[in-house]
Amino acid sequence: MKIVIPDDYQDAVRALAAFDKLADHEVTIFNDTVTDLDTLAERFADAEALVLIRERTSIGEELLARLPRLKLISQTGGGTAHIDLEACRRHGVTVMTGGGSPYAPAELTWALVLATMRHLPQEVENLKAGRWQRTLGTGLRGRTLGIFGYGKIGRLVARYGQAFDMPILVWGRDSTRQRAHDAGHEVANSQRELFERADVLSLHLRLNEGTHGIVGADDLACMKPSAVLINTSRAGLIAPGALEAALRAGRPGRAGIDVFDEEPLYQHPMLSLPNLVATPHLGYVERDSYELYFGEAFDNLLAFAAG
Repeated sequence: MKIVIPDDYQDAVRALAAFDKLADHEVTIFNDTVTDLDTLAERFADAEALVLIRERTSIGEELLARLPRLKLISQTGGGTAHIDLEACRRHGVTVMTGGGSPYAPAELTWALVLATMRHLPQEVENLKAGRWQRTLGTGLRGRTLGIFGYGKIGRLVARYGQAFDMPILVWGRDSTRQRAHDAGHEVANSQRELFERADVLSLHLRLNEGTHGIVGADDLACMKPSAVLINTSRAGLIAPGALEAALRAGRPGRAGIDVFDEEPLYQHPMLSLPNLVATPHLGYVERDSYELYFGEAFDNLLAFAAG
């Protein structure tokens, strides 16, 4: 099959052990992201199969109408919000998805917690510039870790918090609260209480119609000036512009984020804020995760090719 893999920013796919599975197929890889319809149609014109890296490229009706040779979309991970599934059915394009792992995003979440609380990026730059000890960090022991969403990643982050002797406070839908209660964690009485009490608050919700903008300006405004907000899930969980305004107002005092409304992101006023630690959506960008994601995507593709 003629296979196209877009959005491989680091040119990492060729170096994966899983890539050997496609040895008998013709593979074209692009290392940038484009959104222009004409460019996408040109790049995908000969493709019989697309292997998409998470949600980096959207596939809709207009593009599909210009790809008559396309038979298959093999998605890394299980998310399909960026794919018009009904349009794929109309055009006879099969969509196959895989699974994922919570460990890499949970680990990055904790890296952001530590980096933000102890001002690590600032102090690294200070030391390189010849400046010694310019900030005063905050420890984690005894401080409340708020978890908004107690799924696979949220549960791991709660365990990390316990290892640092942090009391855990959880909020989410009914099933989330029940799982947290069964695990022995305190459950907040309301979303507002979670934001008021947490010293570190980490978001671990799926983005859907019910959770889009679920964190509003009022939630952020009731956080402590000393508190930290962490978001490694989806930028759309927070109302547009609310986090930047909140950081400028000092509630919460700091934030660590890995996700943005527009990706890839190269310029944004929020990136210059001294109380923000930001990473370029690295949560799942880790070798073991890539082997898992692409291994499953390639297995699905080969199964399709074999009938």
